[in-house]
Amino acid sequence: MKENIYRGILTAKDVDAYLLTEDGANVLENEKIWSGYLKHFTGLKVCARLLPQRDYETGNKIIIMWPEPRTPASPFIELYFNERLTKYHTSFLGHLAINVNGEIFNFSHLLNENEIMKHEDYFFRPALGEFAPHPVLGRYNVDDPQRPYYDKFGRLFMRTIHVLKITGLDVKKLSQIFHEQLETIKNTPPDPKNSEKYRDFNILTNSCSTIIQEGFKKYGLKNIAGMFPRDIFVNASSYFLYQAKDKRIKASRRVLPQLIVSEAAPSVMPPLMNPLNRWKARQIKNICRN
Repeated sequence: MKENIYRGILTAKDVDAYLLTEDGANVLENEKIWSGYLKHFTGLKVCARLLPQRDYETGNKIIIMWPEPRTPASPFIELYFNERLTKYHTSFLGHLAINVNGEIFNFSHLLNENEIMKHEDYFFRPALGEFAPHPVLGRYNVDDPQRPYYDKFGRLFMRTIHVLKITGLDVKKLSQIFHEQLETIKNTPPDPKNSEKYRDFNILTNSCSTIIQEGFKKYGLKNIAGMFPRDIFVNASSYFLYQAKDKRIKASRRVLPQLIVSEAAPSVMPPLMNPLNRWKARQIKNICRN
């Protein structure tokens, strides 16, 4: 079933907010538009659609809104290094996710965060309903199964994200590898001590970063070393930027600054755990500057 996507300029007047379309119509004017969108996107041309999840206050379907991305001209891979969330000790080392030609694979110690996401879902989900932090505790809380608060709204509103873009790889092969890894996780019985958690998650050997690293190894890229998110990101950057022998492989780096909202504090860059990677990080910084 084709999704109904609205396009227009996000407009806010007094207490009213809506999308102003090219033909002058006001759409979504009777719907709740998240304050984070009003803060960052007012006056900009955006896309919007309804999600199946519902807002806990209104009972209506949640609206997701995002700037329309430019479609890359060729098949691509993007590795996303997410800076750490200061309110979660489990986030001390940051987080890694991977986009394989439009499919964003996210792996986590929480079962509900092991998923394939669209660009707009990963970056721009609103902090409403189940995506929001608990209104009192300000963080993840599922004590009420009827109104869980997963605190997993748009990652760009939660963190600064460092991006390594790669072209020249076989995206179909890599996608199949990550689909198989995700299927393994989905077929694993939950942790008997906590049904919300992935039983086989291990911060050293089977984490968000090492699952992606293992995917690269299965593809045939065995030189991407490391154990933790930032270390693997630095090593992947070093390899793809100037060590890859296949001249068809091209890579570039960029940073997506966090869009600050009241639901999330500014993210923080975690440390590199391997001292050798500090030298590599400086080398990469110099390359990207030139």
